[in-house]
Amino acid sequence: MFSLAQRLQAAGNLPRLSVQDRAPVRIGALVPLSGPEQPWGRPGLDGCRIWADWINDHGGLLLGGKRHQVELVIEDSALGERAALEAARHLVEVRRVRLVLTLGGADMGLALAYLADRRVLTATLLPSDLSPDHPFLIAPSEVHPFFNVTGVDWLARQRPAARRVAVCSQTDRLGLPSLATYRAAFRVAGREIVHETRYDPAQFDARAIVAAMMASDPDILCWCSSAPPMIEEMTVAAYEAGFAGEILACTCDGYDRMIARTSAAFMERFTFQFPDFDDPALETAEFFFRRPRAFYDTYVTRFPGQWTAVSWEYAAILDLWHAAVEIADSLAAPSVLAAMKRGRQMPHTFGMAKWWGTEVYGIDNALVGDWPVVAIRDGKAQIQGFGSVLDWLEAHGGTLIEELGALGQLWDQRLKPDLHRALNDP
Repeated sequence: MFSLAQRLQAAGNLPRLSVQDRAPVRIGALVPLSGPEQPWGRPGLDGCRIWADWINDHGGLLLGGKRHQVELVIEDSALGERAALEAARHLVEVRRVRLVLTLGGADMGLALAYLADRRVLTATLLPSDLSPDHPFLIAPSEVHPFFNVTGVDWLARQRPAARRVAVCSQTDRLGLPSLATYRAAFRVAGREIVHETRYDPAQFDARAIVAAMMASDPDILCWCSSAPPMIEEMTVAAYEAGFAGEILACTCDGYDRMIARTSAAFMERFTFQFPDFDDPALETAEFFFRRPRAFYDTYVTRFPGQWTAVSWEYAAILDLWHAAVEIADSLAAPSVLAAMKRGRQMPHTFGMAKWWGTEVYGIDNALVGDWPVVAIRDGKAQIQGFGSVLDWLEAHGGTLIEELGALGQLWDQRLKPDLHRALNDP
């Protein structure tokens, strides 16, 4: 599969065809633009804007020998389940989008059921949304939260004496799968969970949560997949309480701000999963853009101070979709998905990956490969190594499924939304 850089270079060498009279190819973004999940939406949307500009500046998307501009159509998914459903209907029935990007989660239940009913190709950042009921729902960018096992494994090898763990997680579709994954990973690594807190993401006291966790005398504090503002406040609380152990979390957005509020030395004990894309370890990486530094530099110039874990993720999905559209020479969901899944593997963000998921989701619609482990060194996030998520899943999948089931997070434990009633009730 050709990279975005290669396709743009080829496009730049071709005569520019007029696209003024051609309908644009519309892409829907149904992501949180308000509320506590906003940090998982807006930064990724900005990455999509960069991607769309790159494509359009080089002539547009090639389809049937003609080029079309791409257009983003944006809706807020954070206004409640019914509002998300109506937004999905607007995207499909009025704007005629050919792909829908979502964060996923509980508020997307009815919207995802509608998109499944209409056979719309949909991409989520939460693979816990996947099920056989929606064969056109895919998770090609990240397999949250399963990649977190690589951080646990790395930390266990680097800090073998750190064995007592206190964890906390929010009680939602983002937090509970993450908690189950960390439980399984710590079990496999031979670590003991000495304290566990589950909190309502809408009502929490970061200092009280950290105080309760530290009362168990842990060597490791694990924030799981807490939202970035919560991670920052808990990290500052741990620093102010004199915590001298390791911190582990899915993300560490705004780490420069956390360094300013704590210390550079304290933050060097924080292990997480998302790199900056100017990382030297990515310079020769064979993955989607093959221009990670160019994308990063463009992003931080256009949106200074806004780079986060999701800044690149929706754009990565768009790049994989774009390549599949040009291979299939079609926008039809079945054809594009077949192009994506041919050979059951394709380039992932951090290398080759395999379509996987039947064991947990009932369908192989999650793209799983290697994932980086990141720590802060000299005030800068740096990749410490890569771990194989797929190898871990194949070796320890039974433990993971046990923990997911204990928290009701397997696909067949979820209640199906009543789409018919939602569409027909006044």
